Amino acid sequence: MNAIGTALAPILVMILLGYGLKRARFLPEEAWAGMEKLTYFVLFPSLLIRTLSIQSLVGTPWPAMLLVVVGTLLMAVTVLILWYRVRSSVSGATFTSVFQGGVRFNTYIALAVAEAFFGADGLAMGALAAGFMIVLINLLCISAFAIWGAKASSGTKPFVRDVLGNPLIIACALGWFLSLSGIGLPGITGDILEIPSRAALPLGLLAVGAALRPESVRGHIESIAVSSLVQFGVKPLIAALLITGTALTGVPAGAVVIALMSPTAPSAYILARQLGGDTEAMASIITFQTLLAFLAMPVIALIVLQ
Repeated sequence: MNAIGTALAPILVMILLGYGLKRARFLPEEAWAGMEKLTYFVLFPSLLIRTLSIQSLVGTPWPAMLLVVVGTLLMAVTVLILWYRVRSSVSGATFTSVFQGGVRFNTYIALAVAEAFFGADGLAMGALAAGFMIVLINLLCISAFAIWGAKASSGTKPFVRDVLGNPLIIACALGWFLSLSGIGLPGITGDILEIPSRAALPLGLLAVGAALRPESVRGHIESIAVSSLVQFGVKPLIAALLITGTALTGVPAGAVVIALMSPTAPSAYILARQLGGDTEAMASIITFQTLLAFLAMPVIALIVLQ
């Protein structure tokens, strides 16, 4: 448990620092929005491209990792849809926020924890797991908006645009292409990408803290409870069962579990605002899960990663 706390403590400090700086108005409001945009569109894609492109899939248990990721996420989606069918009084817009809260993961936290636990190998395996998850999760969430969102009648064009235009999906696709083609990072490309890559996690964690809204939690207890139960209960349990069935072990297994037990992403709020979700419910879910993660993740890790 001490190792878990040691791994999570710096991450918590960075998030709380972001929260404190935002509330102290240390930076103007537009600066925080700019930091989030810079991290999402430039810094984090740089990290994904650099990490994935220099990583060879040869010798990695990527088929088992992919199976665990896909199986866990599809089971989580099934549980959420069954709950929504029972709770038919919940609006479609609110359900999309619960859906994102139970399916999405905070990539910044997942990779930071994986690196803190397992070092460079953890970051590499975490990026590999994240690459699988980012593509599938965006397909699932955008599909949920197309079916249940307030703008569900907008057709397939926005769906295709949002999927193909997602910077993280583009970064993963480019990273995989460079790796699988054998091109890698030619010349000084790796050195160039290393600089923004180093800034991605600390600035991303500060942005997570700045986005916390404790005052929004009240009034959305059911949405928070359902999404958090799936996020910290259903997904880790299913992942543990699938890991046992696939005989996945070591750092790859740990990286997958960490990604699947991470809280939902702040970017879920942006998607909710753009595609017709319940933004108040989404903000409350993001805030609660981010704070709960620092209690839940050590417990889950102690049970599953030991």
